[in-house]
Formats: sequence, C-alpha cells, structure tokens
Amino acid sequence: MDMKKMMKQAQKMQREAALAQEEIAAMTFEASAGGGMVKATATGEMAITDITIDPIAVDPEDVDMLQDMVVAAVNEALRMASEAANNRMNAVMGGVKIPGLM
Repeated sequence: MDMKKMMKQAQKMQREAALAQEEIAAMTFEASAGGGMVKATATGEMAITDITIDPIAVDPEDVDMLQDMVVAAVNEALRMASEAANNRMNAVMGGVKIPGLM
C-alpha cells in the first residue's frame, strides 16, 4: 500500500475519531431504578449530571433500598454511556484499536 495514501487514511480516521469523541461527550443517558423512583443522568464523558429521587422512595426505615436504587440507576446510566461510546468509536475506527483513544 502506498505510504502517502496510508497517511491520508490515518489522518482522516483521526479527524473522524475526534469528531466522534465530541459527539459522545455531548450525549446524555438517563436510566432509572425502582420502577422509575430513582433516575440518574450521565454524559458521554461518564459524569453524572443529575439524580432525581421520587419522594415516595424516601423511607427512613429502609435507607438501604434507596441507596441500592441510586447505585443501580447510576451504574445503568454509565453502562449506557460506555456502550454508546464504544459503538460510536467502533463505527469510526472500523474495529481498529488505537491505545488511548477509547
């Protein structure tokens, strides 16, 4: 393969990967637990931006259940963000793994 052509392809892939990373960072993912009593929102950068707790879920006698619902909602929102990021980067990179990119 022509080295010049290969370099152009690598530069194009790098630009597309940078654009994909920007798109991923702008995405938000919402997940819920406990039948919607707890909701967590995460960004594509794996940051939790919001947690909403329905007042009905706040039972002083069962704080453990509320804590479990928060953890479940947060973990699901982060899982969704990670999966979307991986899918987007795989689409751009065509399965090529570049260390430090994702």
